[in-house]
Amino acid sequence: MKKFVMAAIGGMLASVVATTQFVGPLLAQEDSRQGTVYEQLDLFGDIFERIRAQYVEEVDEADLIEAAINGMLTSLDPHSSYLAPDDAADMRVQTRGEFGGLGIEVTQEDGFVKVVSPIDGTPAMEAGIEAGDFITHVDGESVLGLTLDEAVDLMRGPVGSEILITVVREGEEEPFDVSIIRDKIKLTAARTRLESNAVVLRVTTFNDQTYTQMAEGLAEQVEEAGGIDNINGFILDLRNNPGGLLTQAIRVSDAFLEEGEIVSTRGRDPADGDRYNATAGDLAMGKPLVVLINGGSASASEIVAGALQDHRRAIVVGTKSFGKGSVQTVMPLRGDGAMRLTTARYYTPSGRSIQALGVSPDIVVEQPRRDPNAEDEEENTVFNRSEADLRGRLDNDSLTPEEIEQIEADRAKAEASAKLREEDYQLAYAVDILKGLTAFVPKN
Repeated sequence: MKKFVMAAIGGMLASVVATTQFVGPLLAQEDSRQGTVYEQLDLFGDIFERIRAQYVEEVDEADLIEAAINGMLTSLDPHSSYLAPDDAADMRVQTRGEFGGLGIEVTQEDGFVKVVSPIDGTPAMEAGIEAGDFITHVDGESVLGLTLDEAVDLMRGPVGSEILITVVREGEEEPFDVSIIRDKIKLTAARTRLESNAVVLRVTTFNDQTYTQMAEGLAEQVEEAGGIDNINGFILDLRNNPGGLLTQAIRVSDAFLEEGEIVSTRGRDPADGDRYNATAGDLAMGKPLVVLINGGSASASEIVAGALQDHRRAIVVGTKSFGKGSVQTVMPLRGDGAMRLTTARYYTPSGRSIQALGVSPDIVVEQPRRDPNAEDEEENTVFNRSEADLRGRLDNDSLTPEEIEQIEADRAKAEASAKLREEDYQLAYAVDILKGLTAFVPKN
């Protein structure tokens, strides 16, 4: 018994000695690291003082410090930045759905401003700005070398004023100028309509109005159609949706899922990760769902598309999404400013990160560009004539007037679908998918 106790004590002593041997160098490393940090801060102070005292022109000290803070944040990734008090106030207004400007969501790539997506119904959309465009100049001034916030500041201005931006677009040989009149941007986060017995849910952004507007619009369209039995399915159009609030992306996903994980976030510390799960209830009542995405679908849009795809609740159609798989937290700072800091990555229910990869559609459907120089074909040519157009033709005596009326109504729907294919090929494709799925559902 005495030997056992002694062996135990000996083991404890040995472990203490071993621990001390490792802790010593660790503490020394920590002290060295702290010393280096303080030296660097002293260096920053020296440079600040020399600029303030010796720069060729007098500088604003507050501007210098703000630039240093913003430089520190923007060096981390394209989505971290400092928000001055005015910018922080603008951001809070944007999440409520109303602000002034051009109506584009932008990021920075290779030193230039890249359009993530134009927003529906805004001056930028009406001027023809497209997702993937690069903005190289604003009113003749190059944006190369500017931070993203500085470039955005150049594009801001009074409502009604004109701005000239120079755009580089894939497929275009030369840069070209686009004139845009700034306007008050009032976002409608979600709009709904019926299209060939399909309810189209167009979600343009994820602000604090998105879920409410979408749910109300969905219910209205179902009622207009005469009930859910008259609906082939639903199309959730997330094209050119640059994202927004994570909470709204979760609510929109939950609207179509009965159970299971929607999204998880993982930060630097594994203990800080979060997991968000669906609750019972499907606004679409089990009807087929198609999600439309493209290169302008980013962030919150990708969370929704990824969740519905992983749960096989929706068929995702279109082209690869933008690939922004990080979460930014806006932290208020003294003086009414704020800091936007990337704090986590998000993962779809299957555990995949879409960072820099994007969501790949189940069915790739490109949106063909219409040639504005192409002349419209004559609709009423000799090749479009039929038996019904011939003088003295025989009448069809095998159908009742009601049956003929139904055939003509069906033909009108088919012609409307053909017109939709010319106007929006991707949406028409989604409508056709729902028609096909409905055709194979057995009638009760």
